[in-house]
Amino acid sequence: MGTHPSLPSKDVETQRSLLDLIQDNKALMSTEVSKKYGEKLPFLFKVLSIRKALSIQAHPNKKLAEELHRKDPKNYPDDNHKPEMTIAVTPFDGLCGFRPLKEITHFLATVPSLRKLIGEDAAKEFEDAVSGRETSSSAEETAKNKKALQAIFSALMTKDKSSVLAAAKELVASAEKERESFAGGGGPANGGKELADLVIRLNGQFEGDIGLFVLFCLNYVKLEVGEAMFLKADDIHAYLSGDIIECMASSDNVVRAGFTPKFQDIPTLTSMLTYSYAPISDQKMKPVDYPYVTLNRTAYSSSSSAILYDPPIEEFSVVKTELNGEGAKATFEAIEGPSVVICTAGSGSISVGPKTQQVKAGHVFFVGATAEFILESDSDSFTTFKAFCELSGKENANGAS
Repeated sequence: MGTHPSLPSKDVETQRSLLDLIQDNKALMSTEVSKKYGEKLPFLFKVLSIRKALSIQAHPNKKLAEELHRKDPKNYPDDNHKPEMTIAVTPFDGLCGFRPLKEITHFLATVPSLRKLIGEDAAKEFEDAVSGRETSSSAEETAKNKKALQAIFSALMTKDKSSVLAAAKELVASAEKERESFAGGGGPANGGKELADLVIRLNGQFEGDIGLFVLFCLNYVKLEVGEAMFLKADDIHAYLSGDIIECMASSDNVVRAGFTPKFQDIPTLTSMLTYSYAPISDQKMKPVDYPYVTLNRTAYSSSSSAILYDPPIEEFSVVKTELNGEGAKATFEAIEGPSVVICTAGSGSISVGPKTQQVKAGHVFFVGATAEFILESDSDSFTTFKAFCELSGKENANGAS
């Protein structure tokens, strides 16, 4: 949902693209948003229903995106960065960011096929490099740790396919046999059976893939409904299962390196990553109440809510609104920027001025800048997500302009 040229949204009645609509009516974006991002939405809004693992990937920062697009426009179709946010609509699991270093050293010691694939010399060099300073806050030691992590991850990712296939057979056999005791019983974040089940499941989707070993380097994260995480540019991740709302800067740039038949660019991936290592809790977001909406609750329900997911970037924020009970309303104040609203459950209506339209699950609406709009439920539960961009005017709930 957006104006990206790869697949711009269209009006269901006229088939006119949202990009054309915005370019013909600049006031829909607001002067400030248009000045900074041009006559196009600065964000891309998505719904993903993940039944098979999506690729191990990262999205380039702005400078790298420009360079990749210039050199290889076929595989990198635009010059923009792509920080993104994930909000769980159903229970979700995925891989996100590098594990704390102690967890990686634990798996090097307890997963023989992983150590064998990486190589004893590389594994020992990594262990010696980070030993005793895995959690150091010193800038100098953190830089050394990141360099050691890059070295061992690059060693893993550049192994030949025959070696990976042989090691994968050993890994899967161990997972099937050991179960609870697999990987030394797991680590502080994930149990042995959980990791064994994960290896078996992913091998069933991508047999013998390098991703079966990458999962020991990355945090395995589970999100419950309503939980969210934010991924900066150059953060490695892979979505494994679940239904999610995803919002990102308007870009289609993806650097892939596993769990995919698509183009893979391992040299770019291993050189671009931040190699930040931390528990997944550091990337989970803490939503807050959205202050610029009035909730008119019915006599039958007082549990309606509007919560804000506000990542540390300007291009987008998202509000999840749940209206419980027929007649429950949410009146959104006008903002100096564009919005896209999607319904994911229930039904109701959306009103802008004198115009009112019915809303059902899957319906999507664009709301231009400076327009107040009202959502009203006609079902027991009516859930919507609103992605928007506003650069100034009001302070958001986190205190940033």
